[in-house]
Amino acid sequence: MDKKTARLRRAKKSRAKIKELGVPRLCIHRTSQHIYAQLISANGADVIASSSTVQADIKKEISNSGNKDAAKIVGKVIAEKAKAAGVTKVAFDRSGFKYHGRVQQLADSARENGLEF
Repeated sequence: MDKKTARLRRAKKSRAKIKELGVPRLCIHRTSQHIYAQLISANGADVIASSSTVQADIKKEISNSGNKDAAKIVGKVIAEKAKAAGVTKVAFDRSGFKYHGRVQQLADSARENGLEF
């Protein structure tokens, strides 16, 4: 089993549990150069809000898109967009990634800016 298959297996298990909860999920994806966050509705059909280091307004604020500072800004922006959409309580879907480094920084920043996990 390669790394990607193992990660997707872990993600499948956590997504099944999140589906039982019936709340919107904050889904993240990270690559070596960027980090992406989406707020997906409880039924899984609609994207309520999204943010990433690829967006022009965030790109202006950061010097390097693959570090913890960039993840912190993405977490702040996604929390602001979620509050604007009327969502405060979410389930954190880390997509099988370890809760460490950039993933942890994004989650902490989102919590600080008003999202409840």
